Amino acid sequence: MNKVGFFRSIQLKFIIIYILLLIIAVQVIGSFFTDRLNDELTRNFKTSASERVEMLSHNLEQAFARDRSEESGTIESLEEEITRIINDINRGNASTTINVVDNQSRVRGTNVLDDQNQIGQKLNNSMVRDALLFNSTDDGTFYDDETDSRVYVYVKPILGDDDMAVGAVFYKSSLEEVYGQIEDINNIFLQGSILAITISAIIGILVARTITKPIMEMREQAIIMANGDFTQKVNVYGRDEIGQLAETFNDLNSRLKHSYATIEEERRKLSSILANMSDGVIATDNDGSVTLMNDAAAKLIGENPEDLIGDSVIDVLHLEENEIDLSELHNNGSMIIDFSNEDTPFLIRANFTTVVDEEEEITGFITVISDVTEQQKMEQERRDFVSNVSHELRTPLTTMKSYLEALSDGAWENKEIAPRFLDVTQTETNRMIRMVNDLLQLSKMDSDELPMHKQREEFTSYLYQVLDRYEMNIPESIHMEKIIPNTKAYVWMDRDKITQVMDNVITNAIKYSPDGGKIRVKLDIRRHYLLISVQDQGMGIAYDKLDKIFERFYRVDKARNRKLGGTGLGLAITKELVEAHHGQIWAQSSEGKGTTILFTLPLMSSKRGDVR
Repeated sequence: MNKVGFFRSIQLKFIIIYILLLIIAVQVIGSFFTDRLNDELTRNFKTSASERVEMLSHNLEQAFARDRSEESGTIESLEEEITRIINDINRGNASTTINVVDNQSRVRGTNVLDDQNQIGQKLNNSMVRDALLFNSTDDGTFYDDETDSRVYVYVKPILGDDDMAVGAVFYKSSLEEVYGQIEDINNIFLQGSILAITISAIIGILVARTITKPIMEMREQAIIMANGDFTQKVNVYGRDEIGQLAETFNDLNSRLKHSYATIEEERRKLSSILANMSDGVIATDNDGSVTLMNDAAAKLIGENPEDLIGDSVIDVLHLEENEIDLSELHNNGSMIIDFSNEDTPFLIRANFTTVVDEEEEITGFITVISDVTEQQKMEQERRDFVSNVSHELRTPLTTMKSYLEALSDGAWENKEIAPRFLDVTQTETNRMIRMVNDLLQLSKMDSDELPMHKQREEFTSYLYQVLDRYEMNIPESIHMEKIIPNTKAYVWMDRDKITQVMDNVITNAIKYSPDGGKIRVKLDIRRHYLLISVQDQGMGIAYDKLDKIFERFYRVDKARNRKLGGTGLGLAITKELVEAHHGQIWAQSSEGKGTTILFTLPLMSSKRGDVR
């Protein structure tokens, strides 16, 4: 955040407001003071002029009424007496003009020395004329063009004994001195106002600083808090409103620090949970755009999570072909999405939930995805297993039912047919018994309930014993070749279980070997394990079916296998038994060239033998 300049700061606004208020106050006071001063000075000036004229009028009335005949002995003429009276009253006031006229408007006296030639001339003035005619006193302020100044004029009649005007006094005085005084006072007031405003501005800066300094500190602290630092506090300078605001701000800082720590702890927990979840989590907004994706989801989808932020979850999960509306996504609950390719099956289960606010409005979606390829495979195997068991049991049961019904219908009386029917029934019964026994054995192995009685065995002599037993029962048309080194090799095994493994492998080799064929049994003693292989010259197995022969009920040639009496579980049991001995088993084959079954057993170390 940029620093606020002085000319845009609240401090300057405080100063401007403070000065404006002061200027308005000074202007109001100045206007009121100047107006009252003007009125007072003007009134005093007019009162002084009125008093002079009154005194002058009184003296002039006596002068006009005085008898000036020779018998009276009056030596001074009217003009001389008027001039003397005027000079006595208006002594030293050069800005005032006083003219005394008789009832004919002729000037009989004046105080202006330069205008003595006006004596005897008529004074044409409307105010004088009204005073002589109506005995009225009048005054007024006028502008004098000759002196280019404002003047005050006062006219008063001079009354005789019969209260008739015998003359009039024309008084004219300049007001410029009064207005000059007002202007001087205004200048002094202006200078004082400027000085007061200057001092007030300085004081306003200091006052505004005391107000804005805590606010600026709180602003800087707010910026620091916005960056996640809650360790600092603002200073409290007083107990006023700003001080209380600072205390509240510090309290807010403490609460935010606690809340931020709590949120950060929850965020770390959530991040740790999301990072360590085996299931993938995808969070989206209400428009379906991806906002968060954990590593597990990215690995399942096979994309960089940062590259998918902002993409639609419909596109990310490849749901375009399903024509799913985003608004109905949460209604789908759970669905299986096929990410398989030509070589590898890959199925993902997606569970959709919504995120709602306090008003029950949808604000986003949470999608949890998991790899269910193995689960679906196991489910399919379970369904196939149930189907295969049902199918395998149905065939002998159907056969037995048919023969038993025939016997019930009277075939038991036929001495040639009855024994054959009973023999078939017994054969199918034995086959079902073997199948059930094999299933029970597989079930125990799956639940780790099959007991193992392992002990130290010398495998070379053991293998000779197993093969010698088969040489006595093997068909004459099939030859068995033994490749066994004359070396002792000790293994930790359950003799009965390994015998079952050898029986299953060798029996299969005998079953699928043609007449004149050869079975090769070979033992290789490696550094840490034994490698036993049994090879036949039968019909062989296609390459893409080699891994399936160890699955339950899988048969390469189902018709021939049933004819030979197999249950389809022998190699599955063989694999479980070998792996229970920590060995491995696999097959090698080519169609038409026979099949080789190979398995390994770990050798016992000499140290283990000593312990034994």
